[in-house]
Amino acid sequence: MAGELIVVGSLNMDLSVAVPRLAAPGETVAGADVVRGAGGKGANQAVAAARLGGRVRMVGLVGDDAFGIELRAGLAAEGVDDRAVGQLDGVPSGLALIVVQDDGENTITLSPGANARLDVPTLERLTGGRLAGPGDTVLLQLEVPLPTVLAAAHAARAAGALAVLNAAPLPAPGPQTDRLLGQLLSCVDVLVVNESEAAGLGADPAALRARGPATVVVTLGAAGALAVDAQRSYREPGFAVAAVDTVGAGDAFCGALALALGAGLPLPQALRQGCAAGALAATRPGAQASLPTGAEVSALLGG
Repeated sequence: MAGELIVVGSLNMDLSVAVPRLAAPGETVAGADVVRGAGGKGANQAVAAARLGGRVRMVGLVGDDAFGIELRAGLAAEGVDDRAVGQLDGVPSGLALIVVQDDGENTITLSPGANARLDVPTLERLTGGRLAGPGDTVLLQLEVPLPTVLAAAHAARAAGALAVLNAAPLPAPGPQTDRLLGQLLSCVDVLVVNESEAAGLGADPAALRARGPATVVVTLGAAGALAVDAQRSYREPGFAVAAVDTVGAGDAFCGALALALGAGLPLPQALRQGCAAGALAATRPGAQASLPTGAEVSALLGG
């Protein structure tokens, strides 16, 4: 039986407004009604895996506001174990302010809130000093502090769990950041990046493998994904779907891929499941609202 999938990462409330055009500095543009939805890369990937039938635990922080209550309730409703999601008094929950132009161009302002307070001692407190066990999978992103992500990766490796890193969003380069990223790459088993993130790390997939990960996966949007491991490289084409909104597609891919790899599926099959989940997410608007179920993914795969 597959182990548990533990996601260490962010929880945000997304507030989106559609506008005919983005406002210039100092200008006011009237938009449509605000659409509120749960987001954050960590929570999105946790929900993605849970909808596909995974046993999922979320580790993160929310504030003591109404958004925090709603975010935790949303996880629980999806079957995600939220007992390791802490609440900070006097701190707001993470918030993303999204303005979307008619042609899809958008601006996003992110207020990390409680996510920025997920330090290493807090991680240890939330997990009781035991993040994972043998046979589990730990899924990480970069919307919480880098030292915490690194500590989680070390804990996963020490426990004999599979460590999967979605290196997104890639932070601005700098001596401290570059050092921590180098250490992080050296202690994860699977690295998932998109094309721009791969370029930002300054290497092609094979060269990224040489920095530590046994497997490197590069997502290619509608074109699918490619991967490199110790044996060979693999290319999985995308699925032809009527895409309306790519928000959440990458998180759907990561949740499905991590779940499949944790269950022991071969890399090509895991890639195919990830591409199917990502394609289906692109056919619906929103982040968590767009994430597909296991039955939907199975139907797209023809089984």
